Amino acid sequence: MSATSSYQQNSFALSFELFPPKTVESEAMLWRTVDELVGFEPRLITCTYGAGGSTQSKTLEILDGVRSRHPNIAVASHLTCVGSTVEQLRAYLREAERHGVTAIVALRGDPPKGETSFTPVADGLRYASELVALIAAEFPSFEILVAGYPETHQEAISPEADLAFLKEKCDAGSDVVVTQLFYDNADFFRFRDRCTAIGIEQPIIPGLMPVTNYAQIQRIASLCKARLPESFTRAFEAAGDDTEAQFEAGVEYASRQAEELIAGGVSGIHLYVLNKSPAAIQVLEQVGLTRS
Repeated sequence: MSATSSYQQNSFALSFELFPPKTVESEAMLWRTVDELVGFEPRLITCTYGAGGSTQSKTLEILDGVRSRHPNIAVASHLTCVGSTVEQLRAYLREAERHGVTAIVALRGDPPKGETSFTPVADGLRYASELVALIAAEFPSFEILVAGYPETHQEAISPEADLAFLKEKCDAGSDVVVTQLFYDNADFFRFRDRCTAIGIEQPIIPGLMPVTNYAQIQRIASLCKARLPESFTRAFEAAGDDTEAQFEAGVEYASRQAEELIAGGVSGIHLYVLNKSPAAIQVLEQVGLTRS
């Protein structure tokens, strides 16, 4: 495990996740978002890339931009096994090192569009645990983050099997577990307890996505099989088609989630901000965090 993890058991760390923008306008919004959110002094900013590695160069460009604007903020690149040989994975990791990336979010990745199951390319990797082991052995300077699933990964044959896979990733050398989004904190706390029970010692960081558009989160939740509790759906149904009311309902719900998680002793919170800052700012301010 990395000697310089962004998350420690006895301190609280924020992190934010970005994705590569596709237009000049959306990139301008991303930089406004970054400049506003760094006031909360996040330990880490991560950036995804498109399916099959389609935006890897753009991901590194975005992380370069974060570092040039805010050199004290550590940055992390996502990396998946999809469509890459082991040598191509090594090449990307070497390039990420050259760009000053200090952490990798190591994922197996979703099957390519149109495919129902994951099949590695020739000379590729099948499991995220193999990617973690590769990074830990050959690129030890990287902090390694892996994904956890409070509601169980949709492809897992059972919750027990899913947790066993997570333990393999942790044992292979990961430093931190960041969860998929969820909307019932009971799912997270139960998941954390189960992780502890099987000997996972890495910090378990909850991943939150403040909702500002009910239709959008219904789509996202259906893709990742996240359950929307009745209290959540009631709040948005009460808001109706009023976009401002939906925004307020989403901020209020995420703020209550964050307050309860912080009270429950989490080591940090990872916010999926969708390259927008207003909801994240309001949530963080409502839980008592202030911008410098």
